Order: sequence, then C-alpha cells, then structure tokens
Amino acid sequence: MNKNPPSDRDQLFNTTEKPTAFCFNEAVAAVFPDMISRSVPGYTFCLEMIQDTAQYLVQPNSNIYDLGCSLGTITLAIRAGVLAAKTHDVKMYAIDSSPAMLDRARSHIAAFQPKIPICFLCEDVNETKIEKASLVVLAYTLQFVLPEHRDHLINKIYQGLNEGGGLIIIEKIHDKNNTMQNIITELHHEFKRRNGYSELEISQKRQALENVLITETEDDHVQRFSKAGFKNISIIVKNYSFTAWLVIK
Repeated sequence: MNKNPPSDRDQLFNTTEKPTAFCFNEAVAAVFPDMISRSVPGYTFCLEMIQDTAQYLVQPNSNIYDLGCSLGTITLAIRAGVLAAKTHDVKMYAIDSSPAMLDRARSHIAAFQPKIPICFLCEDVNETKIEKASLVVLAYTLQFVLPEHRDHLINKIYQGLNEGGGLIIIEKIHDKNNTMQNIITELHHEFKRRNGYSELEISQKRQALENVLITETEDDHVQRFSKAGFKNISIIVKNYSFTAWLVIK
C-alpha cells in the first residue's frame, strides 16, 4: 500500500526566474511526496525505522507527537508502530504550521480510518505543549526552526517526555570538514540528478532554501541533546547529510 498521498510531479524550480524563499505553501504541498522521494536519500527506510521505533517505545496512557507532520506520512508510520504494539490509551498529535500541509494531512489520514485518536494542530512547534510523551518525532523540522529557538524546543521536549520515552530527530547536517562537505554535497546532487532533477532545478532550489533551511554540525546537535538532559544519544541512520538520532530520556 502506498502511504504517500497523491501528488503532482515536482517542477516548481524548473524556471530561470529568481526563486522566492522556500515555504510550505499550497504549491509545495501539491508536489511534496514527489519532492521528498526524489530529494531526500533514505526517506523510505526512515519511515520504516520510525514505525519500528514507535512499536518499541510506545507506553500505555501516553501521548505521541509528530512535530512538523507535513502531509501525515510519518504520522501514519508512527500509527502503524503503535497498532503493532497493541498498546492501549495512546493519543497522537500531528502538528504543522502550514495550513496547506495540515489540510492535506487530515484528508489523507482520514482515508486510512485511524483507530487511534489523532489530534491535528495548526501551530508553530515552538508553541506546542508536550506532556506525558512516550515518543516525539521531529523529522526534517528543526532545520527550519530559527537557530535561536532550537535549544528551547529540545529542552521542552525533554521535559515533556516520560522516563524511557524517546525523541527521533532527523536533520540535514553539514560536515565541519569543508573537503568532506563538498564531496557529500556533490553526492547529494548526483542523487537528485539520478531522480530526474536538472542542474537548473538543483541550483534554483538551493537558492530558495538559503537562509530558510539552516544546517548545523553533528556536534551542535549532540551538545544540544546533552545540555537538555539526554544521556542516551545515538545516530541510527545516516544517508549523506541526512542524519537520524534516537535519544532516550
């Protein structure tokens, strides 16, 4: 079964006009599944990882949060893990600040007739209240949060997690070694070329994301987790610059 909602082919950056700053508007929502599958190495495996981790970590009488849920594909992966665990009295929250994304997520997830309550909230993840959580997923989201707000968000998640609860965070990072980073960037561009993106599209999207998607190093993230109080920190997936951590309270 295809877990992604129907979408058009991503041709948003196939133009020589100067791109505007990237945002999650209706145009992006319409092509988002195609954009993700052709742009993000390891995305399908990360969905499987999230499902399996949710099954392992979910606790009875707890909450689960998908912060930056976009079209709800990751929310469905979490739900599948919770269903497999047969854990009772679990409530899920799917949060996104983009009305266009959240509207599509609601209709997409409704088609699967979820047996677990899912509360959709259109709000900034910085404003979301986290409590009684056994799992928080922050996938490809923190990179779009202003750097000065990131410590507060991770601290809030830590405080809202139950003991033994976990945070899955997936981020695009950069290597502090410039030589290695240049190689990784070119490998990522080759991934996009292989998936049908032109040099123009690659260049235009990179310009659109400048100062919108702000990456950090692996050390930056680990230091933030440690400062928040997490003691159990591990990278569990890495595909070029896209890195997934599991951190446990």
